[in-house]
Amino acid sequence: MSRNIYVYIFIMFAVTYLIRELPLTLIRKPIKSRWIRSFLYYVPYVTLAVMTVPDILFATSSVWSGLLALIAGVALAWSGHSLFTVAVLSCAVVFVSEFFL
Repeated sequence: MSRNIYVYIFIMFAVTYLIRELPLTLIRKPIKSRWIRSFLYYVPYVTLAVMTVPDILFATSSVWSGLLALIAGVALAWSGHSLFTVAVLSCAVVFVSEFFL
């Protein structure tokens, strides 16, 4: 059993190392393709959204209150409010909507 754990840890290390090291060794020139550059630009934002949005919707007792908070948070962030303001008002939306739903 303990032998398999070391194999798993080594495989995780190798995969993580290769993902980080291969681009540094294989791509030496600047990327000139507009499509690849725009794709790489948006990867962190899409990854964050994919990890965050399902938790926003299903963290509450009702999907509707999570959806209302998501809509309110996006609207507030879009209008230029600070992260603290967006978080506090989104929590307030969840609180009020859970009270009425």
